[in-house]
Amino acid sequence: MKTIILFLFILAVQNYAQVVTVKDAVTGEPLINVTVYANDLNRALTTDSYGKVNLNSFRGSEKIVFRMIGYRKKEITYNKIMEDNREVLLTEDPVSLSNIVISANRWSADESEVPRTFEVISPKDITLRNPQTAADMLSQSGKVFVQKSQLGGGSPMIRGFATNRVLIVVDNVRMNNAIFRSGNLQNVISIDPNALSHAEVIFGPGSVIYGSDAIGGVMDFTTLPARFSYSDKILFNGSALARYSSANNEQTGSVNFNIGLNNWSFLTSASYSKFGDLRMGSDGPDDYLRTFYQERTGGKDTMIVNGDPELQKLSAYEQVSALQKIRFKPVEEWEFNYGFYYSATSDVPRYDRLIELRSGKPRDGEWYYGPQKWMMNNLAITNYGENGIYDLAKLIVAYQNFEESRNDRGFNKADLNHRTEKVNALSFNLDIITTLSASSELFYGAEGVFNKVSSQGEKENINTGKVSPISTRYPDGAIWNSYGVYASYKHRLSERYIFEGALRYNIVHSSAEFDINFFKFSFKSADVTMGGVTGSLGFNWLPNNLNHLYINIATGFRAPNIDDIGKVFDSTPGLVVVPNPDLRSEYIYSGEIGWRSTVNSLIKIDLAGYYSYLDDALVRRDFKFNGQDSILYDGEMSGVQAIQNAAFAYVWGVHAGFELSIYSGLRLTSKFNYQKGEEEDDAGNKVPLRHSAPWFGSTRLIYEAGKLTAMLYADYNGEIRYENLAPTEREKTTIYAKDENGKPYQPSWWTLNLNTSYRLPGGVTLSVGVENITDTRYRPYSSGITAPGRNFIGSIKYTL
Repeated sequence: MKTIILFLFILAVQNYAQVVTVKDAVTGEPLINVTVYANDLNRALTTDSYGKVNLNSFRGSEKIVFRMIGYRKKEITYNKIMEDNREVLLTEDPVSLSNIVISANRWSADESEVPRTFEVISPKDITLRNPQTAADMLSQSGKVFVQKSQLGGGSPMIRGFATNRVLIVVDNVRMNNAIFRSGNLQNVISIDPNALSHAEVIFGPGSVIYGSDAIGGVMDFTTLPARFSYSDKILFNGSALARYSSANNEQTGSVNFNIGLNNWSFLTSASYSKFGDLRMGSDGPDDYLRTFYQERTGGKDTMIVNGDPELQKLSAYEQVSALQKIRFKPVEEWEFNYGFYYSATSDVPRYDRLIELRSGKPRDGEWYYGPQKWMMNNLAITNYGENGIYDLAKLIVAYQNFEESRNDRGFNKADLNHRTEKVNALSFNLDIITTLSASSELFYGAEGVFNKVSSQGEKENINTGKVSPISTRYPDGAIWNSYGVYASYKHRLSERYIFEGALRYNIVHSSAEFDINFFKFSFKSADVTMGGVTGSLGFNWLPNNLNHLYINIATGFRAPNIDDIGKVFDSTPGLVVVPNPDLRSEYIYSGEIGWRSTVNSLIKIDLAGYYSYLDDALVRRDFKFNGQDSILYDGEMSGVQAIQNAAFAYVWGVHAGFELSIYSGLRLTSKFNYQKGEEEDDAGNKVPLRHSAPWFGSTRLIYEAGKLTAMLYADYNGEIRYENLAPTEREKTTIYAKDENGKPYQPSWWTLNLNTSYRLPGGVTLSVGVENITDTRYRPYSSGITAPGRNFIGSIKYTL
């Protein structure tokens, strides 16, 4: 018995002896989320909240690499680390060229081996900027434009594409489902920014790896990991956050904690936010003022004069999010990760509809989204094989449930329409990496996605309580399935030249049965199967350690989903969209060339240009329903439209950015984005593309000294004149400012902002900031709600 106890004691001591601490070379502060690896990035570890990592699996390695954004990469031997009292010191280098690890192909990759534009949002960025939602976090990156129809919204636009033409991925599982629409989406706000480890945006087509919808780009969100203990003691750490913002009276509380054992770990995270009515700025177009609002009193709707027109009445909502992870590693070669994700909003007023007038009165008495709910169960099984067949294999099985609803009632009308949609989504992904030689790797895998849609509609008389059926938004019970296989090959021709190529074959099947009780469709069902091949080629040239030139060409696709094939809804007042089962996939053909460079460790330059052509574009066009160009929908005669393969579109643009190290701890960064897009209209003419945002950018002066970080920055946005607005945007007269001729246009704007963060003793971080210092009144392009005015933000975060 004594021998066994002695053996276990020695084993525990040996295990603890492999634990090292990574610190800032100047401040001595532990560094969190440092990437640590030996020979294979895909077996990398990261430091915990104490800056610690266990190097047991790296014993015997010639070198161990430590990397973190904003620090110089450090390569050091295992024995040297032990000689240095198990401490590794990293030196700041904010403009280092090769300091980022991203997941461009579902596996980790070095920046120098990625032939495309990307953006990484780090935990440090999230802490400093204090975003209210994941949509705000993307907008703050300076490379993604975000549209909002209401406060509880956020629809990212990437390279002229948006909604169901960009893909959302959470922990390697696609969020896009069968009812992602071409109109503006807000699903990204279901992701809690307080529960994120980091996020990445991959620009350009990503269909080869990710399948349908990845036309404009991919937004890849990685949540907090569950961490093991590196000693015989139970690891318990976590953080708690409280935040207040003045512009919408935001009150947010968030907590997460981790319990780690040697081969078991558990992570819990929860957040709650309450957002009040949003206040706009005082200096800007009067067209944006909220001069009235609706109120129901005495059994009737009343149009109330807003005594404070800068307060956007009926924009408030609430949100709750939760995350639970369980991680198990029985042996070195196997790892199991289970995650449970949940998010729900309260009712969210559709602000852009509530400001519409008809005959001098509000068009709607009520218009709100019901609670937007998202739930996911995710099981990831990883095998570090190195068995001659593959090096790593990962199987992810996920089940998601989505729920959303639209609820509207005309002004002084008794009938409140409720249309509720649910989607059950099951998916599996198998991803494998095989090292073919010292200079080449093969990545390959398979994907299956299975969606079933439930759609219900009912009309409620708010006076009598009587409920009766109405038309549904989608065919109830509709199915959308996707099956794909892919392979990607990377070859290092030399230290200076790296080539990669990839192919994917995909089959998509949709089926739906149409209810003819409300609309006498000329068809009763739709059963569509389509397949296709996409591919990509990329080339990296590294003439030296300071320059990286790259070029890539890629194709992508978006298969019609149930929203395209089977939807019935009012797209805008007076227009109704009807089903059209006769659709094909749309394809994009894209090319990009870019250059990343550093000069004397003082300045980093990032330039990229791209061109994309979209063929067989799925667009909304005028249509006839049983020979009629207008039908009665919810009591109103409406013009008929449908989604059709009726056009082509193209987008070209540039990204430009730099980081300049001015002085120790002081640096200047700037990002600029320009895109121009056009599509073919019904007459064969070229007209502006709706989701091609105006030029936009951000310039930041950042100071870091010890425990203090401060950032003074300006965000700016170009003008779109009336003649350069997309035709569908010109019709939205209530959301745009008016030019000298009384026509809608998008004015240019800029804001000045300040964020500060200070680490107090005892694990407390205090953040204070003010956004839109000049109190500018502005509304981002295509948005239905005006942006916040002067906004004071304060937060306190405690880290254990």
